[in-house]
Amino acid sequence: MRTAEVDPLTEPAARVGRAWTTTLSLANGAIWVGWYGPLQILLAIQAEDLAPSGTSKETVLAWVTGAGAVVSLAANPLFGALSDRTTSRWGRRTPWIVAGTTTGAAALLLLSAAPSVWWMAAAWCLVQLTLNAAFAAVTAAVPDRVPRLQRGSVGGWLGAAQLLGVVAGTGLATAAGGTVAGYAACALFTVAGVLPYVVRHRDLRLAPAHRPPWNTRAFLASFWLSPRRHPDLAWAWLTRFLINVSNSVVLLYLLYYLRDRLHRPDPDEGVLILTAVNGLTMLATVVVGGVWSDRTGRRKPFVIWSGALMAVATGLLATWQTWPGAIVAAAILGIGFGVFTSVDFALMTDVLPEAMDRGKDLGVINIANSLPQVAAPALAAPIVTYLGGYRVLYLVAAVIGLVGAALVVRVRGVD
Repeated sequence: MRTAEVDPLTEPAARVGRAWTTTLSLANGAIWVGWYGPLQILLAIQAEDLAPSGTSKETVLAWVTGAGAVVSLAANPLFGALSDRTTSRWGRRTPWIVAGTTTGAAALLLLSAAPSVWWMAAAWCLVQLTLNAAFAAVTAAVPDRVPRLQRGSVGGWLGAAQLLGVVAGTGLATAAGGTVAGYAACALFTVAGVLPYVVRHRDLRLAPAHRPPWNTRAFLASFWLSPRRHPDLAWAWLTRFLINVSNSVVLLYLLYYLRDRLHRPDPDEGVLILTAVNGLTMLATVVVGGVWSDRTGRRKPFVIWSGALMAVATGLLATWQTWPGAIVAAAILGIGFGVFTSVDFALMTDVLPEAMDRGKDLGVINIANSLPQVAAPALAAPIVTYLGGYRVLYLVAAVIGLVGAALVVRVRGVD
């Protein structure tokens, strides 16, 4: 496979075709299959089977997934930075997509054979490490190849693929008939889904002369993106972080909200119904919102109004505490988050400081997706327990989301 004869450090001008977008989206969705088959189904089954006497399955699952989350936080920017500096004949990103996917599939098979909690934790951390290598490279391919006024629509397709990847991973893990078969199915799908992009499309090659000389201290220091030097990136990062905190708070205690506040007879089924409603409305808007943003050439109004819509949905959970109210809130939340997902991705690629560091900078930005999963429990638990329960929790979440949406006006370099 030859590499594309285009300077990867220039701002892309030529629009990418449907085949490129489709295969990259498929690769993105396949990576999410490798993550969410385990996260939704398989790890929970293993935790129950492997939990030592006197230790609950919930504790084992929390410990294993928490360790994996820590690895993910570090791996994404690290591998993004390494792909930035790769001068392989196969390009900057493709070697990491191939290596990350194949070793990730092997790690999933290793995880399926775990005889103990320690093995399970180590293998899951390896899955996070390797699949993040592939994910960082897939994400960085967008600012490498896609012109600014096409990034909303491409981001929308990536977001739709991500959502479908979560569903497909859950379905494969459920239908395979056992944990070993479930892991094997997810591993096979992940590799097969990445292949079309790798085989059909040439990557951009970085000339060795353009790679900065290696300096460990400078490399480590590069992961700190000074808000003073890059204010647009800082405000955009904070917007994404706060809106994701709000969304994580909503989802975290949804099962308990249905059981303890709405007194649903089958809260598990209720969560499934709300998740389906949310997913359908998100899928309906994630591509449309990105295309609309591209056509208008604007990002900030879409972020503001989608954030406001999500805050309305969260407020409904606080003020209209009935089952119909929860369904309406789930639908509105999906509409808002769908638009936000695609347009915010485009906005983030628009404020990247340096072409040389696109992969690393997007990895740092992706921390704003992962960190809320840690921050949300720390915020939610004391509010539910001591400070007013679910009504106050969801009102606080709505305010956090509104503040996040409002802060995007501080981004000066994007309309």
